[in-house]
Amino acid sequence: MATASSSPASSPGVRARVEELHRIRELAHEGPDPGATGRQHAKGKLTARERIELLLDKGSFADVEPLRRHRASGFGLEARRPYSDGVVTGWGTVEGRTVFVYAHDFRVFGGALGEAHAEKIHKIMDMAISAGAPLVSLNDGAGARIQEGVSALAGYGGIFRRNTRASGVIPQISVMLGPCAGGAAYSPALTDFVFAVRGIAQMFITGPDVVQAVTGEEVTMDGLGGADVHAERSGVAHFVYDDEESCLAEVRYLLSMLPSNNRELPPSLPAPRAEDRPGDALLDLVPADGNRSYDIRAVIEELADDGEYMEVHAAWAPNLVCALARLGGQVVGLVANQPAAMAGVLDIRASEKGARFVQFCDAFNIPLVTLVDVPGFLPGVEQEHEGVIRRGAKLLYAYCNATVPRISVVLRKAYGGAYIVMDSRSIGADIAFAWPTNEIAVMGAEGAANVVFRREIAASGDPDAVRAQKIDEYRRELMHPYYAAERGLVDDVIDPRETRAALIGALSMLAAKDAGLPRRKHGNPPQ
Repeated sequence: MATASSSPASSPGVRARVEELHRIRELAHEGPDPGATGRQHAKGKLTARERIELLLDKGSFADVEPLRRHRASGFGLEARRPYSDGVVTGWGTVEGRTVFVYAHDFRVFGGALGEAHAEKIHKIMDMAISAGAPLVSLNDGAGARIQEGVSALAGYGGIFRRNTRASGVIPQISVMLGPCAGGAAYSPALTDFVFAVRGIAQMFITGPDVVQAVTGEEVTMDGLGGADVHAERSGVAHFVYDDEESCLAEVRYLLSMLPSNNRELPPSLPAPRAEDRPGDALLDLVPADGNRSYDIRAVIEELADDGEYMEVHAAWAPNLVCALARLGGQVVGLVANQPAAMAGVLDIRASEKGARFVQFCDAFNIPLVTLVDVPGFLPGVEQEHEGVIRRGAKLLYAYCNATVPRISVVLRKAYGGAYIVMDSRSIGADIAFAWPTNEIAVMGAEGAANVVFRREIAASGDPDAVRAQKIDEYRRELMHPYYAAERGLVDDVIDPRETRAALIGALSMLAAKDAGLPRRKHGNPPQ
């Protein structure tokens, strides 16, 4: 009979093997050489594992394949086979809920993707889809590993295919913390949200050298594909921050408002006490004069629990505000015209921004609340030639296709086709409210009078007086606050102070809404 002292578990051989394991793990954590971490920090960047520690709950990270090594040869690769192969993959928790993550390790091959590197990412993506949990990618890589040739490119194809398969199934979040060039940039573009950090994040298909060689244009990496460029001009980046710590903290906050997958509801919180939010400020925030500007975000602050909301694409297409917030503890997606930018008109960019946000909310069971104050679509040759019909229809299609609870509130102006598109009752809003300052019409009274009564005005002895009379007549007959309510196009005209309570009540009533679409393989939305 073996004694405790002679059992295999306590033998020196096992101890030596365990010590060897810890040495190998330490090598995998430290990187290919002692100075690699220092060089990463000198660039103002954290390491892959430091980033994961900030993202996930403390001590929750579980490594997947940390000892993976490539098997490629040629160009000196056979002599360089570091553990992890340049990407850290695994899972952990954010506020106790499972989240999968992969993080490029720039210290190893510059975070470039090779065959083994890609296979690790494929595996963690498959695990996230199977487990029904969000996937976060921390991007800091130099693109495809050139020494591995087409095998590296095929690895990207596998990532793109899985991004697409996971779309609308689990939330996918990309965090840009370094370079992301060439084909690698398409993976973040396929995900739901892109975060970027100023000064260290760059995304582009062709770099500055290629641009200069082909077009003669001189541009820096930041000027071509920096965080602010993608936040303000291209619309690729949804959120931008000054440092990695605040960026990853906001990723955690976003995850706290999203369901783990499309079969779950977003996490709810206890509702704040109703008496804490009387709503009196709403009487003064929105001017009755439709020509006066105001900031719709002040209205959102009054409506949202504790005044908190997370605005998406804040710097791109600012004439439409899209945000996630809680009402009565329940997560909602807010879509609102912004009179403080371009008078709140809809244009190509705003339509595309709103359409993508509406589609995301619908995919993940997030009710939609639409705040309407829109004078119409932006007129102009450029808008027409750039396809405002086709691209504006994206927002219309997204709303019409959405099956989540949908509530609209007309605060002030709601004119023409833009009124219809902004989730009017006629395209399927479940509940439509309006404030007593609403003006729902085909167009403004001035424009309508000039069209309808143009001959009468032109034939009169005092055109200005007749025009003023007809404007007043049109406004009294067709634009009074109760015209739409009298015809059932608005469910109720409410006191602005009652808006928050009305929304919370309607959301509660619609909680069990079941509005399936007709059976089909998929729709064919405007492109």
